[in-house]
Amino acid sequence: MNSKRKLGALAWMCFILTTGAVQAQYAGYKPVADLPAFKQRFAAESQKVQSITADFTQEKVLTALTEKITSYGKFWFKRSNRVRIDYTKPFTYRMVMNGDKMLVRDDQKENRINVRSNKLFQQVNRIMIDCVQGTILDSKDFTSRVFENDKQYLLEMTPAGKSLKEFFKTIVLVVEKKDYSVRSIEMNEPAGDVTTISFSNKTLNATVADEVFAL
Repeated sequence: MNSKRKLGALAWMCFILTTGAVQAQYAGYKPVADLPAFKQRFAAESQKVQSITADFTQEKVLTALTEKITSYGKFWFKRSNRVRIDYTKPFTYRMVMNGDKMLVRDDQKENRINVRSNKLFQQVNRIMIDCVQGTILDSKDFTSRVFENDKQYLLEMTPAGKSLKEFFKTIVLVVEKKDYSVRSIEMNEPAGDVTTISFSNKTLNATVADEVFAL
């Protein structure tokens, strides 16, 4: 599994649940007035989520191309530390994380990874736990700013460490105020490539069989 996909996995983990002047790209948003209160609510609401299922659409804009690359898939999460992501169109690709074990499968091969044996995946696991617990805004791995409008929060996360900065310039999450679920994710890479993932048909706290996360 190459480094690009490792950090892609890290980004996905951060999207499970989940202070300064508003930038131009955040038009319509204003800074959250009481950040400590928001952090408390965010953590409390995150603890209520036991499972998530959703469809997703991913659009990737490469600086070298003039058109978007669009793909589709399905996402599952079950507390705690169980995630499955299936890309179904136009290619098939599966990533399953179950505790400290990880499976990555595409058309050609299958990789099984022990998270504990890889420093990068140890970081992935730590960030994932922060995301699930709703404490990612206090993580030392990122500096964060939070904005809001009438219906949504916008979380801008900037990597603090050198290893993450090599892959991400910023990660931007749009979170629904009604249930604190993620509406969309935008990953901005240093070279200018942008990946946006939008979620639809979300279901929270439904029964999800353990077999979904079988390795």
